Amino acid sequence: MNKFIIGIGMFIGSTIGSYIPALWGGSVLSFTSIVFSVIGGLVGIWLGYRVSKYLGFI
Repeated sequence: MNKFIIGIGMFIGSTIGSYIPALWGGSVLSFTSIVFSVIGGLVGIWLGYRVSKYLGFI
């Protein structure tokens, strides 16, 4: 169950991160979007881990 929650966190984080450059008029397929997608994915993995730990799955 913890891998599922961490995977959801990674998906949501990378999706949100990839749309951040679109807020200032950038392209969703730009290099900046890819960088923010990776950063968002890492943050999502971290948050997913914390939620799994909080819920007692780890």
